[in-house]
Amino acid sequence: MFSLTRRFLPTTLPVRRFSATPYVSNITPNSTEGEQNIHSKLTEKFQPSVLQVQDVSGGCGTFYAITIASQAFQGLPVVKQHRLVTETLKKEIEGIHGLQIKTMAQ
Repeated sequence: MFSLTRRFLPTTLPVRRFSATPYVSNITPNSTEGEQNIHSKLTEKFQPSVLQVQDVSGGCGTFYAITIASQAFQGLPVVKQHRLVTETLKKEIEGIHGLQIKTMAQ
C-alpha cells in the first residue's frame, strides 16, 4: 500500500485573503432607541466592518456593550481607539452609567 511521507506533503497551505469584509451589525427593528442612536453615530464616524451595540442593562438604557472594527483604528493603541469612540459618543455617555467597548483595527 502507498503511504505518504512528510516529503510529499506541503509544509504550509496557501492562505487566500479577501480584502472585502462583509459588514456585520446586530441592529434590528426591535433594537432600542439608544442602541439605534449609538449605532448610527458610530457608523457615520468610523464606517466599521463590524459594529454591535447591545443594551445590557435590561432595556433601561443605562449600560451598553459595543464591539467595533474599523480601519480608522489601524496603528493606534487600544486606549486611543477607545478614546475616539467615547469622544464620538460624548453626548450619549452623559445619560448612561456604563459602557463596555471592544475595538479592533481592520
